[in-house]
Amino acid sequence: MAVTDEAILKIKAMIRSGELRPGDRLPPEKELSEALGLSRSSLREAVKALEVIRVLDVRRGDGTYVTSLTPDLLLDAMSFVADIHQDASVLELFEVRRILEPAATGLAAARASAGDVEHLHGLLSQVHATTSVDDLVAHDGVFHRYITELAGNAYLTSLLETLSSSTMRARIWRGLSEEGAVTRTLTEHQAIVDALARGDAPLAAAHATVHINGVTEWVRRALG
Repeated sequence: MAVTDEAILKIKAMIRSGELRPGDRLPPEKELSEALGLSRSSLREAVKALEVIRVLDVRRGDGTYVTSLTPDLLLDAMSFVADIHQDASVLELFEVRRILEPAATGLAAARASAGDVEHLHGLLSQVHATTSVDDLVAHDGVFHRYITELAGNAYLTSLLETLSSSTMRARIWRGLSEEGAVTRTLTEHQAIVDALARGDAPLAAAHATVHINGVTEWVRRALG
């Protein structure tokens, strides 16, 4: 095992054990390197690596801190990786979303209250056949995030938010080049909300799958 990898594992062990908690400041470099049995150079490299993936926050002139370790922060690095993928690889992102989002929608169906359903109906009422593509995409993001948040799993919500962000350009392309995209999207969203209102998890998941498949198939055709 590389020395830097060993240093990363030791810092991770301190976080997992609770010795270091979110928001805690790491001990001074000399003290920490001696405590872990590491050279200061390997510790520095480990800190840099953990800073990149948002586990640590290096504040110049102040010290190094453990971040909040919230799901959205930890998955931020994945967002960068997803956003730079192009061409056929975007289909793989859609495949992941097609697996996860119906599952999240099914979980939401079991937990959505009457107030939640009313809120979703309110979101639907804000979009019409004449809505611009940009506004449609923004609405689509809010709509789907609200549903995934109802699933009650912060990691699932953040992961799907990452996947949706990376596929936003594809959704815009679809809206610009396909007639009836707004009407079709509204119809699919309405079907999802109706299933949530009934508390029918399998039906909600099925409608979510149909909705995502529509975009996926367009991307597949566009890529030829």
